[in-house]
Amino acid sequence: MFRHHRLRICLCVLAIASTDLGASEAESAPEAPAVPAERPALPSRSESMAAELARQLPSTEVFRLQASGETFMALWRPANVAEPKGLVILLPGEGESADWPRGIGPLRRGLPDHGWHTLSVSLPDSPGLLPPATPEPEREPPAEEDGPSETPAADSDPQATPNEAGYLPEETATAPDESTSEAVQAEPDPSTEPDEGPQLVERIDGRIDAALAHARTLQPGLIVLLGQGTGGYWAARYLQQLAPEDVRHLLLIQPRQPEGQEEPLAQLVPALKLATGDFFYQNGTAARAEARARLNASRRIQHPAYHQVGLPALIDDRESEQQQLLRRVRGWLDKQP
Repeated sequence: MFRHHRLRICLCVLAIASTDLGASEAESAPEAPAVPAERPALPSRSESMAAELARQLPSTEVFRLQASGETFMALWRPANVAEPKGLVILLPGEGESADWPRGIGPLRRGLPDHGWHTLSVSLPDSPGLLPPATPEPEREPPAEEDGPSETPAADSDPQATPNEAGYLPEETATAPDESTSEAVQAEPDPSTEPDEGPQLVERIDGRIDAALAHARTLQPGLIVLLGQGTGGYWAARYLQQLAPEDVRHLLLIQPRQPEGQEEPLAQLVPALKLATGDFFYQNGTAARAEARARLNASRRIQHPAYHQVGLPALIDDRESEQQQLLRRVRGWLDKQP
């Protein structure tokens, strides 16, 4: 009886010892570092705008084309007449979509009523163009240090009152104006930013190639290249480099030279010996000076078919403004042989 009692006591002691040993081993084992989950790359600004247009517009207007190993979106509208006059390929400016509410969108929708097919192409972003804004992850507040802080606290200033969103007045950013075509530019670090200039040019040329190849399958007879803002520069540069014979006319809407491109428009545009319509708004001193430089350059070389059209200053009535642009562009196209 006594032996059985001692045996039970020994078994209990061994069980308690093994439990304590397992607990100490679990406490001493280092925890595996948490591996942060990789966040998927955010889509570019142009990709986000193209995806939004694809959701909003009828599927019959949305085309997917291939160029430089990537898929991009183009918007198609056939002419609303029995005998179309030709096809207009539209290139939007930097920061603009293929259906931009000023210029590109009204022209791509309005020209089919006057006998023209339209194909509006989405172009890739430049290296310095910021993607759509996304909320930053919340950060833990820094640990409080002993002693007084050298910088005064925000709540010590009676004028620094947080707004409803929780930001102080100097931390609240102004929302960009979507009605303008000026793109929001980042300030890249030259030591870390890769040189994407040649890659961007090749991607743009590839998309114009793909748009022209698709246009030729429709046998439109006459192809017109129309560029707005920096899209006008890329259109003129493409025609200068490759000179396709079936592109007869060039239309420019408020053309602008992109960052990083050395050849000015005043040298690039007049050198093209094809019918060119140069439309610009007269509400800016810089725009008027640049237009005058292009006009003088065309006169010096006696360009056979360069025509410049000064548009009235931008007005608050956007519908009237865009209808006027459509009338001017349609009138110029109808006058060409």
